[in-house]
Amino acid sequence: MIQLLSDIAVRFSPAALASSLSAEDMVLTDAIARAGLPIEVFVLDTGRLHADTLELVATVRSHYGIAVQVYTPDADAVVRYASRHGRDAFYGDLELRQHCCEIRKVGPLKRALAGKRAWITGQRKDANTRSRLAVREYDALNGLEKFNPLADWSETQVWDYIRGHGVPYNRLYDQGYRSIGCAPCTRPVLPHENVRAGRWWWESADKKECGLHAAKTGESVHAG
Repeated sequence: MIQLLSDIAVRFSPAALASSLSAEDMVLTDAIARAGLPIEVFVLDTGRLHADTLELVATVRSHYGIAVQVYTPDADAVVRYASRHGRDAFYGDLELRQHCCEIRKVGPLKRALAGKRAWITGQRKDANTRSRLAVREYDALNGLEKFNPLADWSETQVWDYIRGHGVPYNRLYDQGYRSIGCAPCTRPVLPHENVRAGRWWWESADKKECGLHAAKTGESVHAG
């Protein structure tokens, strides 16, 4: 992981880590900070995140002494959505849920990636929507390289790293959450459930994406 991150910093500058402040993204933030790599870390504050999640922004800044850029959605677009459909109209309506994600996540992401040559995510493979995730992809939508350094990591490896390196993490994990997004769209999961079962739990398993990670972002290649 460190070698890949170092290569990205050298070969694809400017590069950035899109951090959702998940356990995986905290591992990558820790690795970037420890190695002193010139990789920007940014967070998309959707306006609907848990307080526990938002608290991590200040924690990362103080713990690692690094800047964390925060991008927010267009306020007018948020107001228009709420006025036309209702603030929580996404429940039970896939199109409206995706539109909400477009406003609160995809739009800010485009601004965050402007001028970048590569972006890094904490995505890992799972049994449903991300089973074929590659370490390196080309993001045709945003026109840059995309790296998933933890694609082949297990959930156990992530937590072993966090505990072994004293990495700060979202305390919602201690309450049964295993994949954390916006507060109204995330719930804790049972031990036997898939790691992403708590995300948009009212939808079918093959629809559990927000648009940040398009199903086909271009030809995928495994980094060596």
